[in-house]
Amino acid sequence: MSGLSWIRRVNGTLGHVAPQLVARKMRQLFMKPRERLPRDWELPLLARAERITLRCGLSALRWGEGPTVLLMHGWEGRPTQFASLIEALEAAGYTAVALDGPAHGRSPGSEAHVVLFARAMLEAAAELPPLRAVIGHSMGGASAMFAVQLGLRTETLVSISAPARILDLLRGFARYMGMPSRARSAFIHEVEQKVGMRAAALDVAHYQLDMPGLIVHAEDDHFVAVQESELIHQAWFDSRLLRLEEGGHQRVLADPRVIDGVLALVTGRRPPARQSA
Repeated sequence: MSGLSWIRRVNGTLGHVAPQLVARKMRQLFMKPRERLPRDWELPLLARAERITLRCGLSALRWGEGPTVLLMHGWEGRPTQFASLIEALEAAGYTAVALDGPAHGRSPGSEAHVVLFARAMLEAAAELPPLRAVIGHSMGGASAMFAVQLGLRTETLVSISAPARILDLLRGFARYMGMPSRARSAFIHEVEQKVGMRAAALDVAHYQLDMPGLIVHAEDDHFVAVQESELIHQAWFDSRLLRLEEGGHQRVLADPRVIDGVLALVTGRRPPARQSA
């Protein structure tokens, strides 16, 4: 029996008699990221990065000179996953600053979640020049949109492979881990207590997104359903939606059409409002 199968079986049994215990253990698992080392293709970019430590303790990598673009990776991600985008931004005359999210890379912490990522972006922005753009991937994209609600200021915003509704993400995780209904409810409550707000509030339908934006999602993303991009687009009046037939959850970051779309937005070379590819 695999480790996951064993966890699901235990959760399915224990979750009926001790839902709080299961919920607490699963909340800890849900918020504790594993370290993912850079791939070989990321190493050249990493080797020439400038490592900076912000006053708040966050670690980041910096490349280039010019107007600042802030990048935030996703869950168990890392700055150099944006390698193709960073190289394109650098060549176009921008400074790219990519954060290690809380509890990721060299940044402090042992747990992470969307709100912590959003606050980290606010703290970083307070120490950086005015932001020309913010780019977030997956949880980083969800965090970037929420950070705007907390006061993050940026001229443009890019969301790549991001979820629109955190509550649905929590429910999906609880089902995947085999938690029965009482344990699922307790798990969501545990997360809300830790985060300090209701999960339902972390829904783009409630957000105010006033800046020009680009939403990117691949049809074959098996981690975050492509329909999430439609919900984000519906809530974001001044946005362009770029849906790709292929790209999965990670490979989309290096797609030339994504890089061109990002550069078009950042430089003010605005393409049509909606595009599928």
